[in-house]
Amino acid sequence: MNDQEYMKQALELAKKGWGWTSPNPMVGAIIVKDGQVIGQGWHTRYGELHAEREALAACTQDPAGATLYVTLEPCCHQGKQPPCTDAILEAKLARVVIGSADPNPQVAGKGVQILREAGIEVTEGVLREECDALNDVFFHYITTGRPYVVLKYAMTLDGKLAAYTGVSKWITGEIARAHVQTQRGRYRAIMVGVGTVIGDDPRLTCRAEGGRNPIRVICDTHLHTPLSAVVVQTAAFVPTLIATSVTDQEAAAPYREKGCQVVTFPKKGEYVDLTAVMDYLGKNDVDSVLLEGGSGLHWSALEAGLVNKVQAYIAPKLLGGEGARSPVGGRGFPHPNDVVPVENLTITQLGPDYLLEGEVGH
Repeated sequence: MNDQEYMKQALELAKKGWGWTSPNPMVGAIIVKDGQVIGQGWHTRYGELHAEREALAACTQDPAGATLYVTLEPCCHQGKQPPCTDAILEAKLARVVIGSADPNPQVAGKGVQILREAGIEVTEGVLREECDALNDVFFHYITTGRPYVVLKYAMTLDGKLAAYTGVSKWITGEIARAHVQTQRGRYRAIMVGVGTVIGDDPRLTCRAEGGRNPIRVICDTHLHTPLSAVVVQTAAFVPTLIATSVTDQEAAAPYREKGCQVVTFPKKGEYVDLTAVMDYLGKNDVDSVLLEGGSGLHWSALEAGLVNKVQAYIAPKLLGGEGARSPVGGRGFPHPNDVVPVENLTITQLGPDYLLEGEVGH
């Protein structure tokens, strides 16, 4: 096997940390000696051993002289875990093959430098595109301090989120809806507007097997979330934050009694300032946000330049209706040249439905 094949194995291991490593990256590691894999590991969840140390701990023989394949540059600073470069030197590895460079200012080439100065052969950039794609969330968060924001919606082929009556269950089929649940498990928070809470009374939890519930964020400028809403009634069990511009502590008290965190933010125009909300989330270790409606919230996030990715689940159906909602509301842009571009589109078939994913250009 060659470097690319071993790195593919490391990538598959890294994916096992999906949803659990936040705000750390997903990382996988393989240790090879005399053409045999003698150890492997991945970063299983935030605060626990990094992939390199997991792989070294799993070695079936002395790793001295072996090659380490790791999807991300080894860390060289003390965090919740000690530097991985120390473990590599102690194990007397002969070579380290790296997929992605680490943009974390505390690492950013320093890990590679330490290894090379110690006489270890280092090969960089093996399957770099694949390794970079694995950690798009981490790379954005560690360099900006703000969450990576994914705008997600399901619509018919004629661009409707619901019928003119407001009924939206179900636009897409079971396979597409199951895929949505995996995304809720991947991203650290899920955000909706108060209109979605009032209209749909959603749970906003991850129902994928082995998934992790996201932090629920409700944008509610005037604090109109019903106390009877599922998100309020279950706030003692699933972290729930209400972002509001109401400063009246008495008005917020019933929500706090139910277990909600109520945080006051300034307004931008008529609504709570989404940029301020994202900054707050970033400072509280929320590295990613899945936007799930409504259309007004989607527009506000796009207008503020906060969206990084779009996930559009499209059902091959025509619903019609002048009054039926579309995915992005608000004022909109005045001219077809004044748009938010979506680039590098991929298409995935999910049963009868299709998922279009793309990166937002700014």
